[in-house]
This record gives sequence, C-alpha cells and structure tokens, in this order.
Amino acid sequence: MPEATEPKEAQPVAESTIRLRVRSRHLMNAALLTLLPLLISPFLNMTRAIVIDPDVWWHMADARILWTTHHFIWTEPYSFTVAGAQWINPEWLAEFPFYFAYAGLGLQGIYLVSWLLVAANALFVYWRSVKLTGQGGSSLYAAGIALVMMTVNCGPRTIQIAYLAMGLELLILEQLERGDRRLLWLLPPLFCVWINMHGSWVIGLALFGLYIACGLIRWNMGSIQQEKFATPLRNKLFTVFAACVAALFVNPYGWRLLWNPFDMMLNQGTNTGAVSEWKPLTFGTLEGGAVLAAVVIFVVTSCLKSRTWKAWEMGFLLFAFFAAFDHHRFAYLAAVIVTPMLAEAIKRAEISDADEKTIPGMNFLLAAAAVVGMVLMFPSEKVLKKGLDTWFPPSLLASIEPQWRTWNWDDLGGMMTYMGKPNFIDSRFDTFEHHGILQDYLPAMYGTDSLAILDKYRIDHVLVMENMPLSYLLTHTGGWHVVGREGSGSETFVLYARNAAPPAAPVQK
Repeated sequence: MPEATEPKEAQPVAESTIRLRVRSRHLMNAALLTLLPLLISPFLNMTRAIVIDPDVWWHMADARILWTTHHFIWTEPYSFTVAGAQWINPEWLAEFPFYFAYAGLGLQGIYLVSWLLVAANALFVYWRSVKLTGQGGSSLYAAGIALVMMTVNCGPRTIQIAYLAMGLELLILEQLERGDRRLLWLLPPLFCVWINMHGSWVIGLALFGLYIACGLIRWNMGSIQQEKFATPLRNKLFTVFAACVAALFVNPYGWRLLWNPFDMMLNQGTNTGAVSEWKPLTFGTLEGGAVLAAVVIFVVTSCLKSRTWKAWEMGFLLFAFFAAFDHHRFAYLAAVIVTPMLAEAIKRAEISDADEKTIPGMNFLLAAAAVVGMVLMFPSEKVLKKGLDTWFPPSLLASIEPQWRTWNWDDLGGMMTYMGKPNFIDSRFDTFEHHGILQDYLPAMYGTDSLAILDKYRIDHVLVMENMPLSYLLTHTGGWHVVGREGSGSETFVLYARNAAPPAAPVQK
C-alpha cells in the first residue's frame, strides 16, 4: 500500500459575503470572552482574591533579585530553614510581567496581567477553533466552556504564560494538518523560551512526540483512521523534534532545569499530596462541572453523528481528560488541548446558530456593552489594597524582626519574602521537601508533635491564623504568649512569642 500524501489544505468554509457578516460576530465573541473572566473567575470577580495568591509575591521577589543584581538565583535566598541550599528558579522569565506590572501600576498591574493572560488563552483557543470549524458560534460555545475550565488557575500564575506557549505549539501542529509546513521550525525557538518560563514544557514535548509516534504507522481501527506520514515529512518531524530537545539546553541552569519537572514527578510526593490543585478533579467545582460538560458533549455528539478520528487527535483527547481527572489543576491544560475538537463536535451536532444568521449591528452593540462592562468592573487600587490587607496582616508582618526565627503559615511566606522578612516556609514546596522541612511543617500545623518540632527549629515566634490547630495549641500551652492580633472573624491572625529563649539545637554528630 502506498504511503499517505501530505496533509491537505483545508477547504474554504464560507463565501466572501458571509465573511463580511462574520467579522462583527468575531468582534462580539472576542469582547464577550474578554469580559467573561471578570464574571466567572474566583480570582478576578472577588477583587481581593487576586492578591492573596501565595506564589506571586515570591515570584516578584525572584524577578527583583535578577533585575537589580543581574545574577540568577542559585541558592536559597529567603528562608532561614534552608538558607544557602542549592535552588534554581525554573520560572524566571515568566515572573517579569508581574514584577514590572506591579512596579508600574501597583496591585492593579497584577490584576491586569492576570486578566489579560486568561483572556488571551480563551481568545487563542477560540481562534484555533474558528480555524478548524470556520464557525464563530460553535467556537464561542466551546471557548466559553474552556474558560470555565481555566478558572482553576486563572490568577497571577506563571503557568498561564506557559499555556499560551502550548497553544502556539498546538496551532503549529494543526496548521501542519492543513498542509502548512512552514511553521514547524518555530517549535525549537518556542521550546527555548518555554523551558525558561515553566516546567510544563515537558508536557508540550510529550505531545509533540505523541503526534509523531501516531504518524509512524497506518491506523485503520473503526472510527480511528490515519495514514502513515510520508517519508520526507517524517524525517522533517524527527529533525525538528531533535532541534527542540537541543533548544532546551539554552537556559541559565543547564541540565538542572531539564531535570526540574522530572524531580517534581518523582521526588516530591509530599508536595503534590499536600496541595489541593494536585488532587483528583471534583465535579462539585466550577471547573469540574465544565470538564464533565465537555465529556458529555463529546459522547452525545458522537452518538448523534459519528466522526472519524485521527490517532493523534484521540491520543491528545484521552491524555487531556486523564490529566484533568487525575489532577485538578490540569483542567486548564485540558481546555487548551481539546477546545477546537469540542467546537467541531458542537458544530457537527448543529447545536449553535449559523454565523450568517447573526446581525452585524447587534453584534457591535453587544461588543460595545462588553467593553463598558470591563471598564466598570475593573477594581480600583483602594479596593485591591483593602483585600490585600485583609489576607496579609500588614502590621504583624511589619513587626517581624530580621533576627527572629518566625514560624509562619506557608501562604504568608511569599509576602514575607517580598517584604524582606526571613520565613520558615513559603509555597515553593520543592526545596522544603528536599530538606525535610515540609515533612515537619505539615503535621506541626495540625497539632502533631507541634511543640517538639518548634523546639527542633528553635522557633521563637509563630504567625498563623487564629482558627488553625497550631494557634489553639499555643493559646492553651504554657511558655507562649500573644504579642499581636490583626484582622477579624475567621480571618484573624495571631503572632505568638516564647516566654523564654527556645532550647538550643542538638549538636549534630
């Protein structure tokens, strides 16, 4: 049997007269997808939540070090528990947008960057869907579901920038399926940038490898039909893949940065077990319901009107949903991967209205109304500052002295870092797990051997929320007293101090 020919160019899906009418439809859809994050995202519609993310503050502290010293971080600079230990910063490049935004616009800058990133990801999956289906209606519905799936990680997170890189990779492969090989050589420089932004590059490389592997043989298995790559295309894909691997070494940390995501997968069981985002997906959440809705649409539309799948499409689909079900945070990943296929399923089932039935004038009015809504909903610096001061107790944090050995709730560690206050732990759980700190921190916070662990690290001050088990223990234990309290209700923070100096650390033999 002869080898398959190259992927064919997609045929035009609409006449030029329809394109003129659809133009306003895309304008309206883009405006709505930009507005929706302000309505549905828990990080954006609860205005104080955008600044309580525990990661953004140490990310900005990292960027500040690099920007002011012009040196990359190689050793732990913040915590007194692991001070001087080897540590690399795997997300250094993606930290700068938040740092510069905060330096120029304050808290509104962080809010703006976070909003624009989730909107950009939603618009990107919409655009990829339009290129596949040629229809704005089904693409809008699919992108809307995807946007809900993205709410799991739509705050000030560096991974949002990485998902844009993943979207670009998938667009390049989708264009290849339409016969356009020219973009393939964009993949090596993309991976060169990607590895300096986030460890998710390893997922992108695995997807590229899966795409190549699926085309090495001919598939003829019921609904799964795919011809084998022609020899010239196969060889080109191998060459580009090798160039992508080589490009990964263009980073300031060398092989250590390549090992970082594998270290997360293999050596950080306590970390991934303690963080809620790494736990399995629950359907009671907003994003869990959206993932379930996407699965139902795929199943129902396949029953109503079956389609032929290519092996790589089925592989991507199964991987995306498995990742989302296994780890809550990967609902965002699934949205980036499956949205164009979801739009095709919606179009195939004829659920959405045809684009030619829309009214350009009404489209424009709705787009204008969405822009007005964005302006009115954008929070002021005062509102954001109020939320910040509610979650991070400013007076108590300012009172911490550099020579103290302060045990802190990990969510406060990033802010302490940014303020120049030595912390016990922050949300960079990787380095703390490697040195055994995380394994002591977690049981102590829940009242297990807490006093012995505080003695072990010669802790002289403790800053936690009043409703935490450790706070209850210290309140009812001799040798500790309250030196400060800030906040109200369930968001009250308490700063404890020892009545006497903590015992000396045991001599290590």
